[in-house]
Amino acid sequence: MGLIILYFLGALSLSFLCSVLEAVLLSTPMSFISMKENQGSKTASLMKQYKNNVDRPVGAILSLNTIAHTIGSAGVGAESMKLFGEEYFGIISAILTLLILVLSEIIPKTIGASYWRSLAMTSTKIIRVLIFITYPLVLLSELITKVFTPKNHQASVSREEVSAMVDVGTTEGIFRESESKIIKSCIRLAGVKAKEVMTPSIVVESANMNLTTKEFYEQKEWNFSRIPVYDNNKDIIVGYVLKDMVLKLVSDDEFQTRLSELMRPILSFNEDESLYQIWEKMLEKREH
Repeated sequence: MGLIILYFLGALSLSFLCSVLEAVLLSTPMSFISMKENQGSKTASLMKQYKNNVDRPVGAILSLNTIAHTIGSAGVGAESMKLFGEEYFGIISAILTLLILVLSEIIPKTIGASYWRSLAMTSTKIIRVLIFITYPLVLLSELITKVFTPKNHQASVSREEVSAMVDVGTTEGIFRESESKIIKSCIRLAGVKAKEVMTPSIVVESANMNLTTKEFYEQKEWNFSRIPVYDNNKDIIVGYVLKDMVLKLVSDDEFQTRLSELMRPILSFNEDESLYQIWEKMLEKREH
């Protein structure tokens, strides 16, 4: 009876450990690992290697798990037949299968998936030991998995997934609604072209470059901080003025200064350029 308990507990313990390690490895996101790496954790760098080449740690974990299941089941079965006879072998096998399913698969994987934050770094160190112990089997599993692994590298996270994570973070209270809108807008910048957000010329607020500051002030209530200016043709913009600068001159009683004297050069972009490219150029030129 003692050998049955020994085989069972030994197999169960190793399988429990392997299931926890597998769940932690697959549940830990790269964002968490990068955060730990930036904090100076050497273990996080090792975990990053395992996430980038997941075949190796998974091969080590599954190899040990399979060995534990095989030896445990064989040992328990053999000793049970000696002790209870062949007529109880089927019942014992069914009980053993159920216990292994619950105690070495469902429960440990739930623990690993739920507490990966606190278990990630410790699990990484244990995985390194497992890879060393099962290294020949790891190499064999890598050779096999290479056959089924696509050669083209795929990004681990897409823009759509980041946007979805922001939505989840907002729902869970990590981000404010305003922060969520800003982040999602930044994500979409590269996919939106200038022609998709252009303002129709009939609604553009523009001013003649020959207007004085007083005429500019009296002409209308300007709604924007940067006002495009033109010479004779409204469709040909030659620059822009800052509304606040014009109003400051008015408040200083400088009524005769013309907009042409305050005019700044305006950047122009191709309508097929993305908003991200435009944003980068504006930051480079200190225009925003």
